[in-house]
Amino acid sequence: MYGKLAKAITLVLVIVLLTAGVASAADPGPQSYIVVSRTNWISPGLVAQIQAAGGTVEKTLDKIGVVVVSSSNPNFPSRVARLRGVQAIAPNVKVEIIDPVEPVAVTMADVGNPPNSGDDDFFFDLQWGHDAVDAVEAWQSRGRGAGVRVAVLDDGIDSDHPDLAPNLNVALSTSFVPGESFEYIENFPGDPFSHGTHVAGTIAAADNGYGTIGVAPEAELVMVKVLSSLTGSGDFDWLLDAIVYAADIGADVINMSLGATIDENEIESIDEALDIAALVVALDRAGAYANAKGATLIAAAGNNGVSLDGSIHHLPSDIPRYLSISATAPIGWAVDPSTNLDVPTFYTNYGRPIHNAAPGGSIEYPGNENCTVAGITRPCWVFDLVFSTGSAGAWYWSGGTSMAAPHASGVAAIYIGAAGGDLHPGLVKLLLQRTADDLGDPGKDPFFGWGRVNANNPF
Repeated sequence: MYGKLAKAITLVLVIVLLTAGVASAADPGPQSYIVVSRTNWISPGLVAQIQAAGGTVEKTLDKIGVVVVSSSNPNFPSRVARLRGVQAIAPNVKVEIIDPVEPVAVTMADVGNPPNSGDDDFFFDLQWGHDAVDAVEAWQSRGRGAGVRVAVLDDGIDSDHPDLAPNLNVALSTSFVPGESFEYIENFPGDPFSHGTHVAGTIAAADNGYGTIGVAPEAELVMVKVLSSLTGSGDFDWLLDAIVYAADIGADVINMSLGATIDENEIESIDEALDIAALVVALDRAGAYANAKGATLIAAAGNNGVSLDGSIHHLPSDIPRYLSISATAPIGWAVDPSTNLDVPTFYTNYGRPIHNAAPGGSIEYPGNENCTVAGITRPCWVFDLVFSTGSAGAWYWSGGTSMAAPHASGVAAIYIGAAGGDLHPGLVKLLLQRTADDLGDPGKDPFFGWGRVNANNPF
């Protein structure tokens, strides 16, 4: 299996935590910090105290009690931590895409399941994930997510893609990355296929007789850029801002195919532990705000292939308000479409935080012989990846928990749409639990959580 890592094309938007340290002589610029108030709001007195301590207030996230501050003073964090109104302070960390290998690209009524649906969306027969989650059956019984708004927090979108343009709300789409619009910027070598475009298409590509179909093809998409298309990284406060924004515009589902991996064994001081605790508090505040506004939070579990029950943690998916989604895939689907679609992937994180599993794709099929599906010929293992929309109007296969999360978001959108477009996040969480296919150990399983999501099982 490990020899096949050379094939590991776009295995999720893997994210690295880069803690901003004290400025050195070679880098004398100011450092950015996240200050968490003891309350869910920010008093004018607290802002004045932070400024008096030597900080420059960059912005305030008033609705969740967070202040983004910069300072060149190495003693600034300790000064602010002692303020009565401050619960915690942490460096404003960055997240970064790690995308080591090129993805695999394709440039160009009643519906049955792939691979022999006969549907006029000519690439739909490559989307085995829809069969796994019973999306097609749910379209007949529960609808297609009409009236549901899904915010995709990612690195941008190809808004002109024919599969996405019909469902994309351009007016509400926005970017928290300075100097970049919500559009994906082409020709970034670290992410040539546009991660955000791929994720969005899995959720809600239109059923328009062209290309692919999303799990909830009548849901509305809103792209909220939190990662730069040029650098593949983004500041932590951009993510907090984006969650609040998505909640404020009435998003029913917020998809986050991103995260930061933290290993307790690498924490070298109490201060570093407190930094991480502060980030958790800030994320939980943002999640609580979004839940109160009616938004269900769905996050990728991460691609480290490790247990999350020990020293390794993944944010934001480890936080209970965020539904953590692990990844499953077939092995040799192109060879035998009746094969098991629910094999836990070798890269997926697992453990107590997992709420559900969903199709994420994999590369474990042995050999490099060719297969042909829907008129497309590629090595057989390629077809076990997730097929969706990509940059420049094209389509791509990709794999990872980043691809699993949007399958779950699409299923959540179907449930919310079936309830008339208004369903409390707590009920969405419960429905995803109760309607999942219980796989692995009975009840909650380390790999599958409460089971692989299913859009059509009885409530």
